[in-house]
Amino acid sequence: MTGVAVVGQPGGRQRLSDLVGEGGGDGDVLKHSDGAWLRAASGAEGMRTHLTPVKSELEAAHEGLLAGTAGLTALAELGAVRESWERRFEAARGECGALAGKLRAVVRDQGETDETVKASFAQVAGRAR
Repeated sequence: MTGVAVVGQPGGRQRLSDLVGEGGGDGDVLKHSDGAWLRAASGAEGMRTHLTPVKSELEAAHEGLLAGTAGLTALAELGAVRESWERRFEAARGECGALAGKLRAVVRDQGETDETVKASFAQVAGRAR
């Protein structure tokens, strides 16, 4: 019989026969790991953190820029463009934070599902004896 596998970190392997409480088995392996989900959540949080100082960096870069440029209409638009970018960066930060939370929820939900499946196998094994 061919085993069923969910790709993840190597440390998350369990034999299906172990799930139902029987020794031996035909080598089927159920692999599950939360590693990929947690790495993705950390990456999203990293992006959020990386975007945090952008507003203050934009402020510093624009300090004194408009002084003495009253006749240049292109520079007059610079403030509106800057505000637009600040909104976009803040929205991206919010999305990254929300994504990190959702990815961690997947880890939690998968763990709960694994426990439910394990319990259901144990019930089937108990009836078969």
